[in-house]
Amino acid sequence: MKNLFKMVLVLVAAAMTMTSCDGFKKMAKNMSEVSINCTPEVLALNNGKVVADVSAEIPAKYFNKNVTLRVTPALVYAGGVTKGESLLLQGEKVADNGMLVPNKESLSIKRQVVFDYKPEMKISNLVLIIEAKSGKKGDFVLFNANTGETLAADTKLTPAEYGLVIAKGVNTLQGDLNYAEAMVVAPNNFKRVTTVVTKADIVYRINSAKVGRKATQTADMKALKAEVEGNVNNSRIAQSVYVNGYASPDGPEKFNDKLSEKRSKTGLQAVEKMLADAGVKIDAAAYGEDWDGFQAAVAASNIADKDLILQVLKMYSSSAEREQEIKNMSSVFKSLKTDVLPQLRRAQVVNSSDVTGWSDEEMIVLVKGGKASELNVEELLHIASVCDGVAEAALVEASKSGDARVWNNLAVVYAKKGDYKKAVECLNKADKSVAAELNNNYALVYAAEGNVAKAEGYAANASAEVKSLVAAAKGDYAVAAQGLKSGYNAAIVNLQNGNLAAAKQCIASDMSADADYLRAVIACREGNVSEAKSQLNSAVSKDASLKAKAASDVNLAALK
Repeated sequence: MKNLFKMVLVLVAAAMTMTSCDGFKKMAKNMSEVSINCTPEVLALNNGKVVADVSAEIPAKYFNKNVTLRVTPALVYAGGVTKGESLLLQGEKVADNGMLVPNKESLSIKRQVVFDYKPEMKISNLVLIIEAKSGKKGDFVLFNANTGETLAADTKLTPAEYGLVIAKGVNTLQGDLNYAEAMVVAPNNFKRVTTVVTKADIVYRINSAKVGRKATQTADMKALKAEVEGNVNNSRIAQSVYVNGYASPDGPEKFNDKLSEKRSKTGLQAVEKMLADAGVKIDAAAYGEDWDGFQAAVAASNIADKDLILQVLKMYSSSAEREQEIKNMSSVFKSLKTDVLPQLRRAQVVNSSDVTGWSDEEMIVLVKGGKASELNVEELLHIASVCDGVAEAALVEASKSGDARVWNNLAVVYAKKGDYKKAVECLNKADKSVAAELNNNYALVYAAEGNVAKAEGYAANASAEVKSLVAAAKGDYAVAAQGLKSGYNAAIVNLQNGNLAAAKQCIASDMSADADYLRAVIACREGNVSEAKSQLNSAVSKDASLKAKAASDVNLAALK
């Protein structure tokens, strides 16, 4: 901001108070050649700091050789003043430790002032506090930078009244970046409908299709019967029962085809009798020689040459050739006849049940009612991902499993609440099974906390979006805009970059209160006060808390 040379007027007034030296008349005469500038004109929050570059141009033959000036930058806000480091300027005849201002040469001064940001600073002014003294002795005298008057040490005026204003307000849009929204939730394996398959075998003698008297009394068959009967009255379960007839591949193929068909029929009859009280429909089919079952049984056996047998199975496509080659391996054929082939002479009974799990509404009721323990980990992860209202409770229950996905997702929940300490604690409990999510989420949490150095460390292996948000946390909005193409965060980055058209486009389809508020800020930047008022009213109607935010927002100063 180019100041109207008030600092020079103060110098002149101070000099007149302390001495009648003609040198001050010359300073007054040349005051239009002195300027003070501050960049930016509106202060901005950047990574927890408020930074401004202040420059001054003092012309040659201006500064009185006997004067010392103390200039202190200060951020003035309601209820407080935070002072920066003072700059001491001294004339050529002053013996002190300040910056020498030559009389016969011009002097350019550039200084950066930095303040640790506090929320109270949102409405503030950056001022220069001016004090001066003449000669080697005496105390500094405080001056009103706006009138040039000397002020008593016990003046009732505040720095807000006697300081020279060089910048106003603090643009805190960087603090509105929503890092938590970009955090990555680990996926779950929830399925509303799961299929449970139970199998049991009715085993036959070689070349026989007659069901033995105790064939349906095995432990597996009894368990299948109990399952089928137990599912009948469960409205969440749809079950299908099949009887599949097979023959072992150690006889003529045509004979085995007929034999498997007979076994499917006799097996069906036995199962229908066994499940007569269940009232379920049972289908049957014949599959001939069971080469798939043979391969699986060999692979699971302790036969010494099983790898050779499996290799033969791959070499021949003809079932007759495969059978003959296996028979030729006389050393192993005996083991096949006793250990493998008998278990393939069967009718396999299959119960395929489609189980429909809890609805989302039912799961929400369970969690809210303190019964989250009735849900499994996948259900808890699912309902936490679709209902924010129960996310924390569901994931706290799920965390008892120690599943790394749960700790990662719970960290996201806490981050969205602004509890970054808890978020980090949860991330620390996860493991490498969610490494991709951890890199992203650590970077974003630390960026939200203002620890940009740590955030950068994790961002190196994070997504492009995360890299861009960490760049925004550093105030590097040009880099951030390259990776953020749409959405609320992209709009803030483009707004900070001065690209108002891009900022509006990024939130064109976002009708949230926050998006309306941002549109109000954009409209103010464009000078469209009526549009800004309309958008702000819309934002407040959706979220009443934004009214208080707007009252202290320098970006909406035009509305005041």
